[in-house]
Amino acid sequence: MYEPESKKKISFVIPCYHSAQTLPSVVREVCDTMDKLPQYTFEMELVNDCSPDDTWDAIKSLIAAFPQAHITGINLAKNFGQHAALMAGFRTIRGDILVCLDDDGQTPADEVGKLLEKIEEGDDVVYAKYDHKQHSKFRNWGSRLNDKMTCALLGKPKDLYVSSYFAAKRYIVDEMVKYKNAYPYVIGLVLRTTKKISNVEVDHRERKVGESGYTISKLFALWMNGFTAFSIKPLRVATVTGCICAGVGFIYGIYTIVKKCINPLVPVGFSALITAIVFSGGMMMLMMGLVGEYIGRMYISMNDSPQYVIRDMEGENTMHDGSTDDSQGSLL
Repeated sequence: MYEPESKKKISFVIPCYHSAQTLPSVVREVCDTMDKLPQYTFEMELVNDCSPDDTWDAIKSLIAAFPQAHITGINLAKNFGQHAALMAGFRTIRGDILVCLDDDGQTPADEVGKLLEKIEEGDDVVYAKYDHKQHSKFRNWGSRLNDKMTCALLGKPKDLYVSSYFAAKRYIVDEMVKYKNAYPYVIGLVLRTTKKISNVEVDHRERKVGESGYTISKLFALWMNGFTAFSIKPLRVATVTGCICAGVGFIYGIYTIVKKCINPLVPVGFSALITAIVFSGGMMMLMMGLVGEYIGRMYISMNDSPQYVIRDMEGENTMHDGSTDDSQGSLL
């Protein structure tokens, strides 16, 4: 458990991947911004998601270069994904308010005061909202698709904008870290915990160095994780679709029989039959694959697959809680 202080402590959690060049400026901006908010103290958790560059070395250098930031570096043993990296950071923080932001400098750390102000007004979670995102067209398309998915399957309000830059109260974090399965999805964990969620508008910056780490395969995996881990609506959609296909097939069969009875010389359409078989077969395979996805995730969870594995920890909270819980992650 964290010890309360006279000033509220802000815990910044930053998942890091291929960010050796951008991370120092992000840390410096956080420090400069928090100097202007003397009513708070702060700490930082930098989680290296097994980046292929020297990001971990950069994190260790930042721990020494910015002692006022109280940085904890967490080095994961392999690439578990952004949401698993966030969960690793969540389990080491000691602050009263969590703030998550990106490692590429596109999320403006100097506007964190807007998020904290909304938290102080009583909201449980506050997401940054961007009028114009400086991402690629592909990334923006993926974000829009993800937004529609979370609305349809996870019950996200349509007027709520969800981003990777957000602030949350401590009790929200305490609830999120109770999730022990291998496929964490932070948005789903937030939505199932509270309804007091709001937005504040901030600017979104252009990327100065490198490219986004999200590929189409990673975005697809994230979407699959989101709706299979926190919703059974896809299974209900599969049931309804199966009923519709069965009904259409039955009606078409009746139509074929009636047509044959009325005019026996009319040949039964071979192409129509093949089309019906291919369509129904494809739908069955699709639904079986969807069910298999759920069963596969259940199997992996039953085998106690960890959310993440920590190879190294350095800095401020290295001894906080000793190590992670075996049911949630593991420490090499």
